[in-house]
Amino acid sequence: MLRSPGHAPQPIVSRHVAVIGAGAAGLVTARELSREGHSVVVFERGDQVGGTWVYTPNVESDPIGLEPTRTTVHSSLYDSLRTNIPREAMGFRDYPFVPKDDPDRDPRRFPGHREVLMYLQDFTREFRIDELVRFETEVVRVRLVEEEKWKIKSKQRSGKEMGLELDEIFDAVVVCNGHFTEPRVAYIPGINEWPGKQMHSHNYRDPEPFRDKVVVLIGNSVSAFDISWEVAGVAKEIHIAARTVIDGTFGKQPAYDNMWRHPMIKDVCEDGSVNFLDGSIVIADIILHCTGRGWEMLKPSTHHLKLLALQSDTLIVWVIIW
Repeated sequence: MLRSPGHAPQPIVSRHVAVIGAGAAGLVTARELSREGHSVVVFERGDQVGGTWVYTPNVESDPIGLEPTRTTVHSSLYDSLRTNIPREAMGFRDYPFVPKDDPDRDPRRFPGHREVLMYLQDFTREFRIDELVRFETEVVRVRLVEEEKWKIKSKQRSGKEMGLELDEIFDAVVVCNGHFTEPRVAYIPGINEWPGKQMHSHNYRDPEPFRDKVVVLIGNSVSAFDISWEVAGVAKEIHIAARTVIDGTFGKQPAYDNMWRHPMIKDVCEDGSVNFLDGSIVIADIILHCTGRGWEMLKPSTHHLKLLALQSDTLIVWVIIW
């Protein structure tokens, strides 16, 4: 019920709402909207719920992620990834993320990625959200039509109806397809002539491809820490290039016999050398960009942008409608 100061509660008008994406945001959005009486359809291009928490060993056809026509992979999970915030802070308010008394589950306070996916699957089953989801259905266009309605064109990605396109009308659209999708890559003078390989951390899965290699890793945040520690176990050398160092410890790193920390890369050369701003030089096989990903949501097909607040006694959902 809607409540205004000094006025009696008003009944909620049921809307036909499209939710794009069945990751954590899409699942909880679908649940809140449906229990407030709205008609909800969730479009999910994958074959299961979980979004970025669905691990795959597959990587993109372009390891650095710059080729526009590359085969894309949604998830950035690497095999050993664990959460860096406690499970108590990750669960939904009325469905806490508590350890399960099950030998197949991960009871740790900072669990691995598989446990997060299983929690989202539990949440989906508990509230029967899967009944609202159209799996392997990709949204290819959202546009404004008459009477403040929105037309969604979707396409089947598999099965007997693979390639079939369908147009449908909705009152509102919730975009829950994630936003950190485009790789950020460091600018390196001379990189076009450098003979080594480059990779973005989005395509990192395990350390084996770096065995016995000299690796230059760019970055100084969470993924850079995780990956550098793991790669150091198999690489010949690992050299970390960072803009800033919290404790000021450039040079050889304690507890490792093959890890060094440097300021940023000055340039690279045709002979395979990587030159750092402090004057140090290494001949490297691979440059690994642990430099994050940028913001890109569902691209608009119209210049109209609306914000629609769907209100209830317990929740306000801001719906970005393109």
